[in-house]
Amino acid sequence: MDETPADQGAGRRTRGEGRGAAARRASRSGAGAGPSMPYITRKINTYEVLDEEGLSLIEANADTVLEEIGIEFRDDAEALELWKEAGADVRGQRVHFPKGLCRELLKTAPSEFTWHARNPERSVQIGGKATVFAPVYGSPFVRDLDGNRRYATLEDFRNFVKLAYMAPSIHSSGGTVCEPVDIPVNKRHLDMVYSHIKYSDKPFMGSVTAPERAEDSVAMAKLVFGDDFVENNCVMLNLINANSPMVFDETMLGAAKVYARHNQASVVSPFILSGAMSPVTVAGTLTQILAEVLAGASFTQLIRKGAPVLFGTFAASISMQSGAPTFGTPEPALVSYGAAQLARRMGLPFRTGGSLCASKVPDAQAAHESANTLNMTLLAGANFVLHAAGWLEGGLAACYEKFMIDQDQLGMMQKLAQGVDLSADGQAMDAIREVGPGAHYLGCAHTQANFQTAFYRSPLADNNSFEQWEVEGRKRIEDRANALCRSWLDAYEAPALDPAIDEALLAFIAGRKDSMPDAFT
Repeated sequence: MDETPADQGAGRRTRGEGRGAAARRASRSGAGAGPSMPYITRKINTYEVLDEEGLSLIEANADTVLEEIGIEFRDDAEALELWKEAGADVRGQRVHFPKGLCRELLKTAPSEFTWHARNPERSVQIGGKATVFAPVYGSPFVRDLDGNRRYATLEDFRNFVKLAYMAPSIHSSGGTVCEPVDIPVNKRHLDMVYSHIKYSDKPFMGSVTAPERAEDSVAMAKLVFGDDFVENNCVMLNLINANSPMVFDETMLGAAKVYARHNQASVVSPFILSGAMSPVTVAGTLTQILAEVLAGASFTQLIRKGAPVLFGTFAASISMQSGAPTFGTPEPALVSYGAAQLARRMGLPFRTGGSLCASKVPDAQAAHESANTLNMTLLAGANFVLHAAGWLEGGLAACYEKFMIDQDQLGMMQKLAQGVDLSADGQAMDAIREVGPGAHYLGCAHTQANFQTAFYRSPLADNNSFEQWEVEGRKRIEDRANALCRSWLDAYEAPALDPAIDEALLAFIAGRKDSMPDAFT
């Protein structure tokens, strides 16, 4: 479910440019997207659940797993040969790693790097204190604005890319935001990558469902950024899932090799449902996650030293009664907190979390499960956050209304991450002196100077009286999210794209599609 420039000036127009006061009024009223926020630079401390003894124990256990049990690299003779040459003990398709081998290889992986957008103003940092939000990924279904649950289409895919472009608190348009099942399986990646380039100028992800689709993604990126730029800079993040427990399959390995060879970032993420794909305990799950990431991430360095790679994890628990995944529960939060600590010790950027829930509609269950996951994500210090907006039904559905609710929550996380302002203005001593005992602050100079930015203002929350809410139609947040989503899509304006680049992309796509028959499996 987690998985399943040539002209650097192109697209420099930012949202709201040239629309002046009307755009600002629309932004304040919630009728359209506001100014884009930069990626988060966290000014708050991370929350840690493991002490030195606990971290050392899990690292030692992971080393034991790597050496004694091993990790399978299935159906990829090249990968097995590379591991042999690196000094690993390869027995059939299972690789056993001498203690310290993976960590030694990972010394060449960068701890921070820039993920370039075709609009340089949208480029983001990955690693360190940075947090980057990206939307839902991999959903075959959508819950649309008419309340229907149906298979996703290319139109839905484009809509979500547009919404991610317009959302101020989302920093990447993502990857497979939903599966456009109306397009043949072997060709839809071309339309998806093109949609990211055409309808957004934020950073985007490439296709990983087959090595040739990864190659197509790189080729299209080179048409936008230029060959040399792509080979020397990261322009795509790419999700490489371990087939937990302790297996990397030929599809993921093939995609990882393509992207690493071209210096593009791999997000090596064990896909964990604890109790089914890892032990039921937090420590046991962390041990397996660390072993899988060490093996997969170090493999990228065998392909190309210095290729960017992220320590990723997707962790959920399951209902021990039904086997269904559960979200927003304490144990996966502890896993993510611990994994974040392990990633920092390895010196790798970290990916986890999002706005995850099992609910079928954007209701109270969806809200509390998503909030539990999202707060943990920020406090853990995640650098890249997939599924940050729109996730519903355990990832089976991408929901328009929940996308809008989630992106509002992401804005709140952005504000929280700024921490406490201790400047002269933040200390507000002038205001305290001016008001004195027994008066109020509403009319003082400090309040008047700061009222527009003092508090996060949600475009969706209703804080009015019951009577006013009733007069205005007793609208629930889902209703307000629906209306806001429609207004955004109506107001959407595409970012500028060099016509020559657009023409080259369309010609490439046409040529690739003509070169193969349609396949729907």
